[in-house]
Amino acid sequence: MPDLLPAPHSANIRPARSVACNIRERGTHMDDFHEVTVIKKANVYFNGAVTSRTLLFKDGSKKTLGIMQPGEYEFSTGDREIMEIISGELDVLLPGGQPWKHIRGGENFDVPAQSKFTMKVASVTDYCCSFIK
Repeated sequence: MPDLLPAPHSANIRPARSVACNIRERGTHMDDFHEVTVIKKANVYFNGAVTSRTLLFKDGSKKTLGIMQPGEYEFSTGDREIMEIISGELDVLLPGGQPWKHIRGGENFDVPAQSKFTMKVASVTDYCCSFIK
């Protein structure tokens, strides 16, 4: 696919790998964040049906902000994760023989460390994943 943007005219322009942002935190749920580094390179899964960007915080914590297209996806985890669904709708099957759980925008669920979980995404879903060490 050809590039859609013209090449930069200045030899001093080079691609950045991350950018620092000042975003604030409000209330119990984090609507925005402050003093983070954003990794510009996307995390791309399932041929682009699930994508995210990584946020690194001064305290060493990490989150990803992403979007999922409708479909069924299985993920493996290293760390414990808290998945906050910002908008959209999905069913999640967590490890340990639990039944499928229906999740909508404004809800979240916990995923244990060192596990696999499956999601059936019903509509375009915006999410924030917090990794807990």
